Amino acid sequence: MSRAGIVTVAGKPNAGKSTLLNRIVGQKLSIVSAKPQSTRNRIVGIRTEGDVQLIVLDTPGLLDPAYPLQHAMRATSLRAVEEADAIVHLVDATNDVVTSFAEAAGLSTPPRAPTLLALNKVDALPAATRAQLQINHPQAHLVSAITGEGVDELLAAAALLLPESPFLYPDDEISTQALRFFVGELIRETALEQLEDEVPYSVASEVEEYREGRTPVYIRAILYVERESQKRILIGAKGDRIREIGRASRVKIEELVGEPVYLDLWVKVLSNWRKNAVALQRLGYRLPKERTP
Repeated sequence: MSRAGIVTVAGKPNAGKSTLLNRIVGQKLSIVSAKPQSTRNRIVGIRTEGDVQLIVLDTPGLLDPAYPLQHAMRATSLRAVEEADAIVHLVDATNDVVTSFAEAAGLSTPPRAPTLLALNKVDALPAATRAQLQINHPQAHLVSAITGEGVDELLAAAALLLPESPFLYPDDEISTQALRFFVGELIRETALEQLEDEVPYSVASEVEEYREGRTPVYIRAILYVERESQKRILIGAKGDRIREIGRASRVKIEELVGEPVYLDLWVKVLSNWRKNAVALQRLGYRLPKERTP
């Protein structure tokens, strides 16, 4: 009998959740950035192997929210935890203190689904530190999302926690999300890479038009910022920076879609969008009900 179900990967910001999802599905779906809080939405990856199908959810980092966007991010993570058949609690073994998942997530009670503790980035640890980790946390899986070490064993353990079920999706699918969603994420990732610490947390992306059926594929996309001063930074002197963001984004998008792309990229101001419930909903973020006007 086959098994199928949802495996939610959750943990603190920068634990390596997006890198792990990409490793699991064997393709880049989730953007990867050294900047914390780069994942803002739930990213769905599907891995089908043998008689097991894992629907893997990459989630925003669990944090104590300070403004509406972070409340939306936390709500997204908690919904994914509630939906899970199994939870992978991913911890940065090089930096974070290992606690229970309920404590790390700020939950008053443990989650419904069984939880696997995975200590990530062990490739960066000396052998003695790794050995001590295994002694201190004998039930933990020591993994490296970058090298793949320990990931197959972690997935095998997760598979045993899934219910017996027919596959939920065709066995050749790797995600349930539309291509234009990933296009928008690649554009935002490129902006994060090039903006360094200037305005990355104030940038949102939206694909307004995605026109297939001709070569090149026409994509019109908007990068939103919160203030005019940020817009000037994003555009750069004589438009140099936005042109480079567009060029680098186009290369990534063409690799994703497998054909030439014409990227029509614009920058607009959406005042204080991270703190504005209406703007957040327009950009596709779901706030907790008590915070929805």
